Amino acid sequence: MLGSVKAKRQASRSRGRRNVRATPYHHGSLDTALLDAAERILEEKGIQGLTLRATAREAGVSHAAPKNHFGDLTGLLSELAARGYERFCAMMVGDVRKTDTPMQRMQAIGRAYVAFAHAHPGMFMLMFRSERLDMKRPALRDAAHAAQRLLTDAVAAGRRENVEHILTLPQAAAIVAAWSLVHGFAMLLLDDRLNPILARTQVGTTSEMLLETILTSPQVGHRAR
Repeated sequence: MLGSVKAKRQASRSRGRRNVRATPYHHGSLDTALLDAAERILEEKGIQGLTLRATAREAGVSHAAPKNHFGDLTGLLSELAARGYERFCAMMVGDVRKTDTPMQRMQAIGRAYVAFAHAHPGMFMLMFRSERLDMKRPALRDAAHAAQRLLTDAVAAGRRENVEHILTLPQAAAIVAAWSLVHGFAMLLLDDRLNPILARTQVGTTSEMLLETILTSPQVGHRAR
């Protein structure tokens, strides 16, 4: 259930500290080891706890290693966000079936969007913190564009249109409406702002049920078109 977000998030982090404890780096890709360490810190302590020095300590390498590989904290955060976007894309298409109608495809992507935010709150928040990222870095730029293209293409399919580089106003409005819906729901969920509404609904109603009702409502389908 997505409803008890804080409790689940804290339990998940506790399990991570017990079961995914860092081991000193010995061999292999140092870039990967540093990103793995940074990701652990991000999910356990949030972006405020993520520094170059903390990353080096978590990875068991010299304090100079992150700077040598990523330049500065913005570089590290940007490469970490690129990793997040790659997983985000994979999750959004993971439950899409070839036999899905355009509307079913949009719904599957919407569910995955929110599920990713719930499962990886630290990463999700980082990915959309543009003031901390360098969007000119190729890995991040390409990964973020790929995620945006998934949403764009899903909305275009629902409208039975081809989306060109220059969007028409109705196309742009439909894309922003769909994006706002799932992103807004994800943020409300992470901020525990859905709890008062769920408390006023029938006993047993979950945030998954609420999201499903929103995604399958005729009004949503109409706005997408």
